[in-house]
Amino acid sequence: MNMIAKFNHAFSGVNARSLTGPLLILMILGMMVLPLPAFVLDMMFTFNIALSIMVLLVSIHTHKPLEFAVFPTVLLLTTLLRLSLNVASTRIVLMEGHTGPDAAGKVIEAFGHYLVGGNYAVGIVVFIILVVINFIVITKGAGRIAEVAARFTLDAMPGKQMAIDADLNAGLLGEEEAGRRRTVIAQEAEFYGSMDGASKFVRGDAIAGILILFINVIGGLIVGVLQHDLDMATAARNYTLLAIGDGLVAQIPALIISTAAGLVVSRVGTDEDISGQLVSQLFSRPQVLILTAAIIGLMGLIPGMPHIAFLLLAVVLGGGAYMMTQREKQATGRLAIAPAAQPEIQDASWDDVMPVDVLGLEVGYRLIALVDKAQDGELLRRIKGVRKKFAQEIGYLPPSVHIRDNLELRPNAYRITLKGVAIGAGEVNVSQYLAINPGGVSGSLPGLATSDPAFGLPAVWIEAGQRDQAQILGYTVVDPGTVVATHLNHLMHTHAAELLGRLEVQQLLDRVAKDSPKLVEDLTPKLLPLSTVQKVLQNLLDESVHIRDMRTIIDAMAEHAVRVQDPHELTALIRIALGRAIVQQIWPQSGELQVMALDAGLERLLTQALQASPNSTGIEPGLADTLMREAAGASQRQEQVGLVPVLLVPAPLRTLLARFLRRALPQLKILSHAEVPDSSNIKVTSILGARV
Repeated sequence: MNMIAKFNHAFSGVNARSLTGPLLILMILGMMVLPLPAFVLDMMFTFNIALSIMVLLVSIHTHKPLEFAVFPTVLLLTTLLRLSLNVASTRIVLMEGHTGPDAAGKVIEAFGHYLVGGNYAVGIVVFIILVVINFIVITKGAGRIAEVAARFTLDAMPGKQMAIDADLNAGLLGEEEAGRRRTVIAQEAEFYGSMDGASKFVRGDAIAGILILFINVIGGLIVGVLQHDLDMATAARNYTLLAIGDGLVAQIPALIISTAAGLVVSRVGTDEDISGQLVSQLFSRPQVLILTAAIIGLMGLIPGMPHIAFLLLAVVLGGGAYMMTQREKQATGRLAIAPAAQPEIQDASWDDVMPVDVLGLEVGYRLIALVDKAQDGELLRRIKGVRKKFAQEIGYLPPSVHIRDNLELRPNAYRITLKGVAIGAGEVNVSQYLAINPGGVSGSLPGLATSDPAFGLPAVWIEAGQRDQAQILGYTVVDPGTVVATHLNHLMHTHAAELLGRLEVQQLLDRVAKDSPKLVEDLTPKLLPLSTVQKVLQNLLDESVHIRDMRTIIDAMAEHAVRVQDPHELTALIRIALGRAIVQQIWPQSGELQVMALDAGLERLLTQALQASPNSTGIEPGLADTLMREAAGASQRQEQVGLVPVLLVPAPLRTLLARFLRRALPQLKILSHAEVPDSSNIKVTSILGARV
């Protein structure tokens, strides 16, 4: 009893669902070996038909192929089930077939006797037609679709991964969502690859069905005539009808399963199931129904044609088109807005003075759907992601983006404004995708040539059907919402200093004060006014230095504010305190720091000029031209070999050169020797001013 109790306790811990697969496979294999009575065989044939219908209905109601990811395994199990039933039925047909048409059960008798009227010639023809439909039409087509889909899915994986990485870097996706999308891409490749192989199961099943039919007929004749002393006609009639019934009862579920496979691999994934797609895309246009009704009606009027069938169908189609037209008119009438009475014009007031939005997005009327909350505008979610990513990377929460439509813009155009002034604009095609050439693509694409609004890269507007082809060729393919969001993200990073107003600075200090109230209290307003703190933070942002480490920034300000009040001098001192973070931001891998440097003679000239006029930022014109030309050439050479262009200079010269070179060469980073940690290895790749 103790052992039985332990066994029951152990068995109760096993999930019953996990036992379903092994038990089903053992049952299928057992049917091939063990003899089954006719009643059990009837139940198994009925179960096979029910299972095939369930698979078909699930295939119809799935929205995307991955919702039925177990389908390749189901295809294998159902094929194995049918073959095991064929083996079991063959055994009982050959052993008991001489007793009559119900020897192998009522299901085989019904399929062999009533469905074909007891005529084995008709049964053979029907069976062959079913096999031809299944083998040549459905299975071959579904297998070809699965093969092509598997090939294109595998080829498109690198492009899709690049698109996910681009969205992740632009702040349009979170880490969790990016991981989920990568998993979906991998599952798609595995699914279509499995479907490509699983389609061979059905193909082999169709061939096996033909062979089993003729083996049963020939074997039945031999057994009936030689073992049971039946005459040739009686043996042919009994065993042929049983063999045909056995073949039909197996091929009809096989045909249903093949149809399900074709539905799964041939459909395009949307938010609707197949029924919804058929109704919404095939029967949703009254003009199509009217033309079809007219053509069918004219055919019904031709002498010799079956008038009733054609004219009845024409009336049904015409009635359906009329009802759809009336429904559309009623919906339009409900949406019509009655003209309102003209209100009395009020005198002007301060309410008529509209404040200027810090950050705004204006769109043409064709882009309204992208930002309409009622239509679940994709761009709204992306803008939220852009603001969140900006806050995580830069260190403060940017102002909200005020979105409005502007009828003065072109229908597909948009404009990004900063304090009421346009800082960026572009056009997108709502129904197309933008294929961006990041460099090194393996071919060209037909479409409208343009350039990426954010970075100016060459691009092409393509149709949705060309998306996979573009990704295979190496293009980065993005939707219209991503184009606008990426442009907005780029401009927000570029103008991060201007977006940092006093309100944002105060909110930033208040947040730090929650954890370190004394630190903020000692800084402002005791040592520095809020305006100076704002200017220092803006200087850092102007030079692409993030302000996430506010504790270090405030510590450095409090340390030097006693003797230094100038924002630019404070910025230089704070950069030294943030040296490790600045170096890591430029060289994330923390390897060898490959930099450009100034010639010793040029350093002396610049130092003398700075000492002669400490408050001046001017450089002698000839020297300035030479310095600018050599800095531009060296920066270009650094970028060509995949290095970040960085100029390493003495600390007194850093601010002067940063102001001079920043506008013409925004990609050039200028560091002082004091900002580089002592543990860093420095390699000078080029010298500027050697010929000055």
